[in-house]
Amino acid sequence: MADSTIQKPGAAFDDSENYGSNPSGNRRFSDVLSAVSSSRRHVLRGGLLGAAAGFLAPSMAHAHKGRKDDDDRRGKGHGRRDKLIDFEDVTIAQATADQSMPTISSDYEYQAFIPWGTPIEPGVVAEYAGDPSTRPTPEEAALQVGIGHDGMHFFPERSAHHKYGKGSSCHKGMLAVNHEYGGNQHVLGKPSPTSLTDVRLMQNVMGVSVIAIEKRYRSWEVVASPNTRRITANTPMAFSGPVAGSEYLDNPAGNIPLGTINNCGSGATPWGTYLTCEENFNGYFGTNNPAWSPSASQARYGFAAGGFGYDWHSFDKRFDLGDEDYANECNRFGWIVEIDPYDATQMPVKRTALGRFKHEAIAIGECRNGRIAAYMGDDQADDYCYRYVSDKSWKQAIADGESPLDHGTLYVARFNSDFTGEWLELSIDNPALAGHFASQAELLVNTRLAADIVGATPMDRPEWTTVARDGSVFWTLTNNSGRTAPNAANPQAPNSDGHIIRTKDTDDFLGDSFTWEIFLLASSTRGTPGVFTDPDAAFVDPEGRLFIGTDGGQPDGLQDQVVVLDTSEDDPKPRRLLVGVRNDELTGWAHTPDYRTAFVNVQHPGDGNPALTSFPAPFNGTTIPRDATLIITRKDNGVVGS
Repeated sequence: MADSTIQKPGAAFDDSENYGSNPSGNRRFSDVLSAVSSSRRHVLRGGLLGAAAGFLAPSMAHAHKGRKDDDDRRGKGHGRRDKLIDFEDVTIAQATADQSMPTISSDYEYQAFIPWGTPIEPGVVAEYAGDPSTRPTPEEAALQVGIGHDGMHFFPERSAHHKYGKGSSCHKGMLAVNHEYGGNQHVLGKPSPTSLTDVRLMQNVMGVSVIAIEKRYRSWEVVASPNTRRITANTPMAFSGPVAGSEYLDNPAGNIPLGTINNCGSGATPWGTYLTCEENFNGYFGTNNPAWSPSASQARYGFAAGGFGYDWHSFDKRFDLGDEDYANECNRFGWIVEIDPYDATQMPVKRTALGRFKHEAIAIGECRNGRIAAYMGDDQADDYCYRYVSDKSWKQAIADGESPLDHGTLYVARFNSDFTGEWLELSIDNPALAGHFASQAELLVNTRLAADIVGATPMDRPEWTTVARDGSVFWTLTNNSGRTAPNAANPQAPNSDGHIIRTKDTDDFLGDSFTWEIFLLASSTRGTPGVFTDPDAAFVDPEGRLFIGTDGGQPDGLQDQVVVLDTSEDDPKPRRLLVGVRNDELTGWAHTPDYRTAFVNVQHPGDGNPALTSFPAPFNGTTIPRDATLIITRKDNGVVGS
């Protein structure tokens, strides 16, 4: 995801992720693609298309009970649709007419919901409504919805007869929302913090909101719940897995682990918990100590004295890279954090077996034997695609008092030129890693370095992953400004438009190999009505509709958008469902169990500049714009995307 606190000359849409920190020299994906056929697409090999019927993303496993007729799936009384995607597209002219507010297909409507500053429960604190003359206090921010809305998931109200939170309510539940970041100017009204109080405000608007919501009549409302909470950069955290209790997390200061930051994409587990992903954690650290220089590990993760300009280190020693008392504080970030949305008494847990890198998102599929496979991207130019496989079925692990996310094997991907690939094991049992790490804990803290050593394939910013009902995994590769050599599969140098890859694991999705294809080159949409670039957020529903949210400068005067593609098509044509406001990003797609209500986030509208938009308020040029969630429904009560 973008981080607008980073400014580089002449790079209006540039992100830190576009600049790689990978010196490994591993064979680049552009080189792999240069070696293959000039065909834009390749059919997946090995007869896998029908082999994956038992491999379901968790939200699909309980929501999809076989293929009923169209009327049952799309609402009684509504005629059969011959097309999987059949809505009126937003035209470029419509989308560019007024970019101070979102533009949605005429077949849909939306409700702007829980903008930054909304009380997490009715009456617990006043709302911050975008008054430019003031900002919330840190104490108020800790009881308000944060900023930088990103990944999210809707957890339906738990039914008594459902064991793992797979309730069927489509009108009431817990909404977990990530808060990735907010710029100093946007949050503080000034370019840099000048006190610890300012830093605490910045820290309290980030993290995660878990809030109870309910549909009453035609609108959704925030309601009271004992499980409502904010999780911020100062919330106590637990660690689990191989790194827990290791020397790599200890500080001489003896401070307890606190906080989660730069919460980007997300995922959900089959047992009903939320997974939030720490991405650009390095940017919150810095130092004023001229004697400090990064270690090899810190350099590989992009730590620098200036950070991203947040300047937390000047007032909060935890984030000072030059303070030896907090030497391992930076190792406490870069993980995936598990949160129980149904029980606010449970401490969030950082699951270290999933590796430490710039986690964009995570998608979990359940295999036929009950084990889980989790797919994760490391969002930086020339970094890698990862998979984790649990040792046991998730139900057995929980029955044994274990977490399926603590006991398993982490792998990194190598893509071959014959449309096959290998999952390379990242453990001290791998002979290729012998002698490089003293323990699995040290390896996982330095996951990127281990992946470099085994020869993983550097990719074009792997971001979101999503698992289709047939077992396909879609990976969004947003762009890579460092690409230098064009080829038939990636004709632009640099790769400013990005692309989407589809993979399938072999051997019941648990083997060490996979097949792959280029599903879509975003550059191929230029000059078409459905043009889009910079694919980022991704979700595929049980019917095979792939929802893509974009993050970058869109062509033809468009702002970031949501497009929908039919994954069964050989030449998928993007259909434009939604376009955002000036300088925003659209991200964090989620659904109710019946797929008739969808949630998507408008992140950093106007980059916080009221001269560009006052969203979600009507444009007036003065009200501070606020990140918010859009709740989307079809006007005919049909499935969203249909």
